[in-house]
Amino acid sequence: MTRFILSLFLLGCVNLISAQLNKVEFQEFTLDNGLRVILHQDKSTPIVAVSVMYHVGSKNEKPELTGFAHFFEHLLFEGTENIGRGEYDKYVEKAGGTLNANTSMDRTFYFEILPSNQLELGLWLESERMLHAKVETVGIETQRSVIKEERRQQYENRPYGRFLEEIMKRAYKVHPYRWPVIGSMEHIGAAQDQDFKDFYANFYVPNNAIVSIAGDIDYEEAKTLVTKYFKDIPKSVKPIYRPTIVEPAITSEVRDTFYDNIQLPAVLMAYRIPAAGTSDFYAVSMLGTLLSQGESSRLQKALVDQQQKAVAVGNFPLDLEQPGVAIAYGICGMGVDVVDTEKAITAEIERIKNEPISDEEFQKLRNQVENDFVSSNSRVAGIAESLANYKMYYGDANLINTELNRYLAVSKDDIKKAAVKYYNKDNRVVLHYLPQPATP
Repeated sequence: MTRFILSLFLLGCVNLISAQLNKVEFQEFTLDNGLRVILHQDKSTPIVAVSVMYHVGSKNEKPELTGFAHFFEHLLFEGTENIGRGEYDKYVEKAGGTLNANTSMDRTFYFEILPSNQLELGLWLESERMLHAKVETVGIETQRSVIKEERRQQYENRPYGRFLEEIMKRAYKVHPYRWPVIGSMEHIGAAQDQDFKDFYANFYVPNNAIVSIAGDIDYEEAKTLVTKYFKDIPKSVKPIYRPTIVEPAITSEVRDTFYDNIQLPAVLMAYRIPAAGTSDFYAVSMLGTLLSQGESSRLQKALVDQQQKAVAVGNFPLDLEQPGVAIAYGICGMGVDVVDTEKAITAEIERIKNEPISDEEFQKLRNQVENDFVSSNSRVAGIAESLANYKMYYGDANLINTELNRYLAVSKDDIKKAAVKYYNKDNRVVLHYLPQPATP
């Protein structure tokens, strides 16, 4: 009986994966004001995801006015000319939906998940955000306090909370990826109301945005509603600012030390890698999965389970629009010297360069990549975001159906070549993240 139940379970998993790998059908159109629109119909459940992605992140900010993209993620829930302060969330909650937003170095993303009969509500809310947001003193001052508290909680008072900020500002010297998404509290505090108004006018325009809708919709009705709420929003007549700064290559290893309020030392190593979507990036991404995804990953097995030189390890390549970094890290075990943990991580990287990957491990890696790809598009909200991402970064929303092939085309030899090319000492920044020294 147990074997029978297991067989049914496995069959169900196969059917689920097969269904989720079916081609994602969608329609696209562009309004006269430059707004790009992507629609995906999925009538399996009576919900709809309404999203708007703006092509503005922390890299679009001025060096003396950082943190604006993230600030606006908060500010644009303050209300509009037709939505009172504090009322934005209530519209969605009363309709039985949820909403949220997030900001990265490259873009800002807003979304609502609603019952499908509330599609028009979601579109009205997002059109209000794009055209009629209140960028005024009361909201700005409220969000200044909110952001400062977030900075304290997520960065300054959280163990290892500043590790990404500290490694990035050493990995980049001129490119705007060098500052954190949350930005500088000094910049946010000193900015004038007009600075915020200018940012809104420059970036929150239809020709810098993608509306992506997925769920239980009728295509023609959705097109009519999107046109109704967005067609009259004027586009920007001046070019959208995109940084063209090219970060110089790292030609020799950079080493530094940072002290923080932590108990266990840590080591961070940032390796410069190509931008997302480039051919080498797929090999680098699979290399990161091989090193650190799952309990049986190489770093986990070697440093945590066998050598006990770390209590936590990882490696994650940042999939950025412009050349980014892959960050390998280890939080040392009790009494372990940070140098020993660094050497152990480096040794595992060298193994990939010098030893063949077994067929069994490679197949497991391919399975992990495929599972991650399927999982990211298993819900309508994920599909809406993926479609917008692919359209914004690569100009091809159909990559939602074909990008997995790029990963699966990566060979064992490609991974080895990526390790040799990018994971070398002359292409990295090493940061020893240490406890603050005791004072008398």
